[in-house]
Amino acid sequence: MNRQAQTVLLFLTGGGLLHAGFTDLYLRYVKAGLRPLLIGAGVVLIAAAMATVWYGRRAARQQGDEPAPGDGHEGHKGREGREGHEGHAHREPRVSWLLVLPLLALVLVAPPAAGSYTAMRTGTALQEQPWGYPELPADGPLRLSVADYAGRAVYDKGRALADRELKVTGFLALGGDGTPYLVRMALNCCAADAQPVKVALSGALPAVLQPDTWIEVTGTYTPKQAKDPVNGTAIPFLDVTATRPVKAPQDPYDEAWNG
Repeated sequence: MNRQAQTVLLFLTGGGLLHAGFTDLYLRYVKAGLRPLLIGAGVVLIAAAMATVWYGRRAARQQGDEPAPGDGHEGHKGREGREGHEGHAHREPRVSWLLVLPLLALVLVAPPAAGSYTAMRTGTALQEQPWGYPELPADGPLRLSVADYAGRAVYDKGRALADRELKVTGFLALGGDGTPYLVRMALNCCAADAQPVKVALSGALPAVLQPDTWIEVTGTYTPKQAKDPVNGTAIPFLDVTATRPVKAPQDPYDEAWNG
């Protein structure tokens, strides 16, 4: 891989990052808050590629203007031979072309979000008690995230949830014993560190439970809890009164539960 090919690869990588950053593709890799950094990285890579081209052309012009040792003039073929020899001496190994593969994966393949398979083999991310909770609306049904319901149910003992109609959205997962869970995957930084937040379901459930199906659950708080078999962390239950299928959200991940 010569310098020109390296520059092209640098440019394409920057373009791939910009493509991901200006579309929803980036949500498959990193959390939403990192979008500005991703776009900034793409801009820097493209600027670096352009600067490399500019400096390379300037160096070539300066080299062409320098007189050859001895007679002060170097023939065109002699200069080409010397440059070709130097380029050959500094040529990178062909295995470096494998760097193209991550770029093609970024541009052409959108990886699926982590789902029930990962969730049931990873301990729930609800591990730290928060300092407090924001106040909830006094009237009407409460729309909560999976992490918000789980945290309030475990650490706040459901004080703000009792006797309220609750609506929570997530995807279905089934435990080894058949227990259904409503799950959202939470990110600290990127998809590689995704951890599930789980809420066990009881009550009026559909006759057929299909893992990875996104549903909105309507129900009420129950003090019942279970222990996650993976890491022993408490998993609260939600007593279901109704369910309905929903479309997977644009951003399938939640911010990591960190208290």
